[in-house]
Amino acid sequence: MLPAGPSAPARPPAHPEEPAAVSPFDRIVIVFNPHSTGDAPASAEQLRAELAQRLPTVPLELRPTRYAGHAREIAREVAATGAPLLVSVSGDGGYNEVVDGVLQAGNDRAVCAVRAAGNANDHRRTTRRRPLADAIVAGDVRRIDALRLTLGSGPDAVTRYAHSYIGVGLTPVVAVDLEEGGKGSWREIVSVVRGFARFRPFPVQLEDGRRRSIDSLLFANIPEMAKYARLSDGGRPDDGVFEVVTQQRTGRLRVLATALRAATRGLGPQPSTTHYAFTALAPMPLQLDGELVELEAGTQVTVDIAAGALATVG
Repeated sequence: MLPAGPSAPARPPAHPEEPAAVSPFDRIVIVFNPHSTGDAPASAEQLRAELAQRLPTVPLELRPTRYAGHAREIAREVAATGAPLLVSVSGDGGYNEVVDGVLQAGNDRAVCAVRAAGNANDHRRTTRRRPLADAIVAGDVRRIDALRLTLGSGPDAVTRYAHSYIGVGLTPVVAVDLEEGGKGSWREIVSVVRGFARFRPFPVQLEDGRRRSIDSLLFANIPEMAKYARLSDGGRPDDGVFEVVTQQRTGRLRVLATALRAATRGLGPQPSTTHYAFTALAPMPLQLDGELVELEAGTQVTVDIAAGALATVG
């Protein structure tokens, strides 16, 4: 009989990450838009199936949305109690609703995450550290900043949260055209050109009383947006400040040149702060992470950093 040769090495497990000894989540709720153009339903089911296999003791639920704003309602309801993880299978706009709902609930034990499924996924791209399922299984929770937007003042003020950016000026104008014109390479190009063609500067009054006519005013919690544009050097979503990218009235060609610079070599260092306020002197669109809000003339707008407010994985 021939002597036995060395045994073959054991095949490594498909998922080498070991689950946390005790998962920090008492349940996982996966929120998705069943009519998403990014095949969110299939992606949500794939994630649910993988997590069911790897975290068999943690309850899992799929929650499809039925209308605009429904993800916010689901998130606020789920985050009200316990220690849930809410995963948004969406683009930046869908994730904005989940983040806003969770932070409005005021439960520090609630955690958010996003699985990219949409046209714009700036937040996931710039904050990703490892595959989402691996981070969930490992219970890898960390805290990052959020942007808190306040519209108005006093008891009638409305508060919203953003995970990545808030902007007025050219950015939301182009976003409106994208919504009307649809998404897709050629349609996006046509929409951007149309946005530039009809763009007019917006008048604002700053907190100190000075008036400015702006082409663009952007408050950024991440250093990149719109897939390719680099907004700042050194900006991070966990540094306790946000960057302010301002372009006063300079003309369309200068605005276009700035956009091209952002898409190529980047805009370089930008000033940062924890608070910024102005009053809209004319009706104008405002954008939070891809979600559009129409401001009326006379609306007081305040942006503050909510340092470490958002618990997340991924």
